[in-house]
Amino acid sequence: MGINVLIADQERTFAAALATRLDDEDDMGVTGAIQAEALSSSLIAGKPAGVVLLDGDLPGDAANHLCEKLFGDESTRVIMLSFSSEPERIVKAFRVGAAAWVCKDESLDYLLRVIRGVARGESWLPPSETADVVQLLLRGGERHSESERLLAKLTARERAVLACLAEGAAHRDAVAKQLHLSVHTVRTHLQNLMAKLGVHSVLEAVALTRDGVGRLHGDDGTSS
Repeated sequence: MGINVLIADQERTFAAALATRLDDEDDMGVTGAIQAEALSSSLIAGKPAGVVLLDGDLPGDAANHLCEKLFGDESTRVIMLSFSSEPERIVKAFRVGAAAWVCKDESLDYLLRVIRGVARGESWLPPSETADVVQLLLRGGERHSESERLLAKLTARERAVLACLAEGAAHRDAVAKQLHLSVHTVRTHLQNLMAKLGVHSVLEAVALTRDGVGRLHGDDGTSS
């Protein structure tokens, strides 16, 4: 089954040109190429998309507000496109649910890899900014005691899922295979643990609990 992609960018010409290129891919189909300001939940309902390419350079916090609305639909994942790669902006986007941040001057091949990865449940950061972004997310988690408090909210199975991600499992399929669970069950655990931790992305969940990763294996993992 192909990946349905919706492009929402303030530059109509850019959106149309990108749509043409993506439509050439056998495993992708563009459901729409629209101006970002027109993006809304009702539009998404009419144009189903597994991945939304959203203009991250909209004025003010408009892009983040749109991303946060889209995050409520678990079948849709958002990739922010921007001419900037400022770590602070990337962190804000991930905190409202973005799955990836891609600079607009990256190659088409790179963007295609990100789209396919995000569709599989992965998160992507600009390679040159990964360290700074993770540090900012860790700083946002504050003290070790806060990490301990957050971990205490999770069931043993949720901690096991989070531990797999913290130790390098790239996406839900890998976690499911490692823990002998279905992908649907892993997705449910991820949704529950992110709600308990008050975060909108897997990357932020890992960062918030990084100081307490040793405790993620503290139980036998039999709870569900």
